Amino acid sequence: MDLPVDARLVNRRGQWLQSLTRRRRIVFFGLTLLTATAATTMMWDILAANGLNNLDRVGLVLFFVLFLWLSSSFWTAVAGFVVRWRGSDTVQIAERWRAAAPLRGRTAVIMPIYNEDTSRVAAGLEVVWSSIGRLPEQAAFDLFILSDTRKHDIGAAEETAWRDLVVRHNARGRIFYRRRPENTARKAGNIADFVNNWGGAYDYAIVLDADSIMSGETLLELAQLMDANPRAGIIQALPLPAGRDTLFARLIQFAARLSSPMLSSGLAYWQLGESNYWGHNAILRLKAFAAHCGLPRLPGSAPLGGEILSHDFVEAAFMRRAGYEVWLVPIERGSWEEIPSNVIDYAARDRRWAQGNIQHLGLLPARGLYWLNRIHLVGGVLSYLASPLWLLMLALSSTVVILQAMHGHQYFLPGQHGLFPNWPHYRDGEIAALLSLTAVALFGPKILAAILAIRDPALRRGYGGASRVLWSLLIEQVFSVLLAPAMMLFHTTFVITTLAGKPVSWHAQERGDRGIGFVEALRRHAWHVLIGLTWGALIVRFAPHYIGWLLPVLIGMVLSVPLTMLTSRIAPADWLRRHRLLLTPEETDPPPELAALQSSLAHPQAAQPRTAVQEAAAARELLRDLEHRVPPLAPLVMKAQPLHQRGSARGTGETHRRWLTPWRKS
Repeated sequence: MDLPVDARLVNRRGQWLQSLTRRRRIVFFGLTLLTATAATTMMWDILAANGLNNLDRVGLVLFFVLFLWLSSSFWTAVAGFVVRWRGSDTVQIAERWRAAAPLRGRTAVIMPIYNEDTSRVAAGLEVVWSSIGRLPEQAAFDLFILSDTRKHDIGAAEETAWRDLVVRHNARGRIFYRRRPENTARKAGNIADFVNNWGGAYDYAIVLDADSIMSGETLLELAQLMDANPRAGIIQALPLPAGRDTLFARLIQFAARLSSPMLSSGLAYWQLGESNYWGHNAILRLKAFAAHCGLPRLPGSAPLGGEILSHDFVEAAFMRRAGYEVWLVPIERGSWEEIPSNVIDYAARDRRWAQGNIQHLGLLPARGLYWLNRIHLVGGVLSYLASPLWLLMLALSSTVVILQAMHGHQYFLPGQHGLFPNWPHYRDGEIAALLSLTAVALFGPKILAAILAIRDPALRRGYGGASRVLWSLLIEQVFSVLLAPAMMLFHTTFVITTLAGKPVSWHAQERGDRGIGFVEALRRHAWHVLIGLTWGALIVRFAPHYIGWLLPVLIGMVLSVPLTMLTSRIAPADWLRRHRLLLTPEETDPPPELAALQSSLAHPQAAQPRTAVQEAAAARELLRDLEHRVPPLAPLVMKAQPLHQRGSARGTGETHRRWLTPWRKS
């Protein structure tokens, strides 16, 4: 329900909460900056021992930026570890609320789809709706299938699947199907079309991706959280990856299942009511969303201008600009998604995300955005810009080493006439300290996550036991190191092509377990192999003592073709599963929803042949169904928001000068 939100609600939050928020962010950002500064100072001391040149100075700047990014992840993990070890964070929205009052708001569960595998979409919707049907509050939920499909055969299959779903559940007037004639503005436009036509009939909308699965209990909890917190504009559930069987997918599923709950608790710890929206498995307050989250067109043309591709971060920023809170609920139950099953499809998805995130640079000057939302936007850009920065730093370090090897150390500097040479200096202590600090920042988060898993008896059993957790972590880490160089080169290409003005093509995402053959892998990785061989040959020729430092990077590049082929296969993943490695709790003890999904996909319902009489009856039934395909119009007007909004946020009693906390009263 949408209730008035004003300064009185801010006062009731209490000054202690404002102070707590400030302290948390000062500590988090202070530790992040201090760690990066300490590491950069050690690097400066190591390089300056024998004199700094311009290449060294550029490398120091790159090192600081990359270590700042790394240390922010480390301290987020530490915060999440402490929260998980203690068992709760009483400031979080889910901790401050417990279900008591009956559900008041009506919720639309919406699934935007685009040229998807209809059988997988239908199986997922069957699971979600069946889970909703077990709730006493099931009448408060309706389901919308929002199709942007361009292919007529897929569209016809979608409509058939919708009718079958309605008939099986006797859900006429509860489950709806709409197919847009034009997919204007892609997914964001699809959702906006729903809001403009039927948003007025509902208080909230829960957004699902085509591969999302959510339990009825989690959907209900999100709606109840919205009822109980009228200042919440978006509440994001934690989607855990599950359901894929290739080695690549199982590596990611294990790593994400192990670390994501801890990391999300860390994010929620310092972000509080200024968290992010990830575009799915989240609930929206529809009136606020319609009033404040319409996306503008960026100046210029694609890829940097035009329609905003990555809409979720922007919608969260606009919702916060309007005075509503955006929360992350780090609970690892009842919310799942699927991931691409191989390196190539994973990179293809990242290509779209890279362009969408880089577009956010154009939003940074927008007036009224909270400073933390600007940091979110910058963080999204850095998640892809880090790859070319990393590549550039490696190239600079290789260049410096090769030049030093070619010219040797200068024992007598130009203009120096003393008797004593300029001996080379080595900072062994600083080198050891920097390596240790880097190792802790890189591997510490996963070690902390493993400690939490081993400490909890139920989780420990879910991962196959303590020893299996450690062996699985080692396997995952080895493959992460080997696959990272190819992903670095992919991301570097994506950034360069986006900045060069080449927009991404919009295709349906590959969601099944797809194996990659030699020809496809070679076509996509040929230049990775060439770079690795050339780079390695130069180092071996001019600076062979440096090859050990670059070996993990070069091996990943040179072996990128067989690595992509191997990790796209199901057989090695099955071998590991039989040995209880890379297990997740959802595999060891599948939740009812995931078990039902796997059963439905393994045993699809076959269409039964029909007689002419049955065909005529089906045609009459179809005409009646079409009358109920969409509900009566109940529009909410969703207008594009200006980039440079001025004035105060409607309904909040707050102006846009918000700097320290989500609850600061202007």
